[in-house]
Amino acid sequence: MLIRLAANGDAGAVWAIMEPIIRAGETYSLPREMSKEDVLAYWFSAEREVFVAEDNGEIVGTYGLQANQKGGGAHVANCGYMTAVSATGRGVARAMCAHSLDRARERGFRAMQFNFVISTNQRAVRLWQSFGFEIVGRLPGAFQHPTLGYVDAFIMYRDL
Repeated sequence: MLIRLAANGDAGAVWAIMEPIIRAGETYSLPREMSKEDVLAYWFSAEREVFVAEDNGEIVGTYGLQANQKGGGAHVANCGYMTAVSATGRGVARAMCAHSLDRARERGFRAMQFNFVISTNQRAVRLWQSFGFEIVGRLPGAFQHPTLGYVDAFIMYRDL
């Protein structure tokens, strides 16, 4: 699997990955009705470094790396990851997470924090834990899941 910086021509493939995830509303806290233009503007914002994962020339995942906070909190990285529905279970998220930890270290970050991991997304929780992330906070009922109602969100953290 190749992970590289996203290029201008990757927007369509990134949208194809993001749209079903956002529309499902089960794992990401973006408005389900968000337009393609707004999603891409959010994902490719100036403060985020965006990467794509390719498998046999097909873009199957994307992640964005940025500082979690400004000023005194800028030494802590934050990432968001999305894997194509068709590539679930093929190690894409694992490869992106490993890459993002290396890239965060290269950029001088001292830690990484995930601010809002949906508790019902157990595959992601287990994966992040396998990389040494700990649940350092629980936000009770902080996410309105479309079928399960209000569920908890986790704050997950690890030193780099």
